[in-house]
Amino acid sequence: MGLTIGVDIGGTKIAAGVVDEEGNILDTHTVPTPPTPEGIVDAICAAVSEAGKGYQIEAVGIGAAGYVDDKRATVLFAPNIDWRHEPLKDKVEQRVGLPVVVENDANAAAWGEYRFGAGQGHEDVICITLGTGLGGGIIIGNKLRRGRFGVAAEFGHIRVVPDGLLCGCGSQGCWEQYASGRALVRYAKQRANATPERAELLLGLGDGTPQGIEGKHVSQAARAGDPVAVDSFRELARWAGAGLADLASLFDPSAFIVGGGVSDEGDLVLDPIRKSFRRWLIGGQWRPHAQVLAAQLGNKAGLVGAADLARQG
Repeated sequence: MGLTIGVDIGGTKIAAGVVDEEGNILDTHTVPTPPTPEGIVDAICAAVSEAGKGYQIEAVGIGAAGYVDDKRATVLFAPNIDWRHEPLKDKVEQRVGLPVVVENDANAAAWGEYRFGAGQGHEDVICITLGTGLGGGIIIGNKLRRGRFGVAAEFGHIRVVPDGLLCGCGSQGCWEQYASGRALVRYAKQRANATPERAELLLGLGDGTPQGIEGKHVSQAARAGDPVAVDSFRELARWAGAGLADLASLFDPSAFIVGGGVSDEGDLVLDPIRKSFRRWLIGGQWRPHAQVLAAQLGNKAGLVGAADLARQG
């Protein structure tokens, strides 16, 4: 199969891209994300039609945030869109006249990294995305493992602290409450409130109050050496690395790939994640250690991965 289109559904925009067999994006088209579920379907179809003009497109892959069924056809539940058992595959196929595959967006990103990014050369890879929340994907034996019902690898909702912080999913103590972009900002606000004299640079990037701190401020301040910002990244990394150690006990991969917006800070966050991983890995002094790698495709991973999954049918 030749050219396919990958679709990435974001909070503010929907991107469709024509992708070749080598993972290269040949053309893209973006449209604003509408506020209604019906409008989003319309926007997906419009983006696919525009991106595909002038190309011989053979299939479409859609990355959607939420639970996707085992047939990769229906979005069972989407936390940020009012989709409940939404037959997305059928709706889009009828409109664009092409075969469609629907996949969880974190799975799609994991597959993109495995095929064309940091996972090349590995057969067994676990991916995590440290963004606003925490997502993931499982590739074992060169195959994307989705579980019996299609909803595996929701790593962010593994409970790491019994009766811990309330999560948006309704549970308490979920991993993403301690290792995510939201967690990073919370750590920074708490530390800046407790010791403002150690956070002068960080506070100065916002409105001067802990409440005004945003994720971009923490990153900028940490790169400049602000003590509170650096400590906040280290706290996030401690939780992230400990979680990877638990996943190593479950899956024993040769590599972990860390993506998402938080990972854009490179070794500022990856080095302490690696340190925490080694600290908490059971039997670590006696067993081989998986590599902890930075994702390479950035925000293109989901689009490229969805397109490649569509190619494979």
